[in-house]
Amino acid sequence: QVRLVESGGGLVQAGGSLRLSCAASGLTFSRFVMGWFRQAPGKERDFVATINWNYGSTYYADSVKGRFTISKDNAKNTVYLQMDSLKPEDTAVYYCAADTTTFILNTRPREYDYWGQGTQVTVSS
Repeated sequence: QVRLVESGGGLVQAGGSLRLSCAASGLTFSRFVMGWFRQAPGKERDFVATINWNYGSTYYADSVKGRFTISKDNAKNTVYLQMDSLKPEDTAVYYCAADTTTFILNTRPREYDYWGQGTQVTVSS
């Protein structure tokens, strides 16, 4: 059984940093990608970043490029999202997800088959 558990959210001032973690268990697939998404109140769930678990290639949403970094630790089965230069518009619930059907980087949330419970990130101005 696949389980994803996010942590690291919180309240931070604009310009500050946070690092989110996503601990994965049960991912025994030979190839998959991991993604970070976020959802603000009243809005759709948006793509943030994705990483190929095997090769480490990454892709980012334009809104976070240059400020956020996705990375992984295969030994710990953990994916990270380092968020720097945070802005109030980054405020949202952040979710990690796994797409176990492909090794191609994926920005579409409906194609991810496993999700964590989410962690709140609030950036004050």
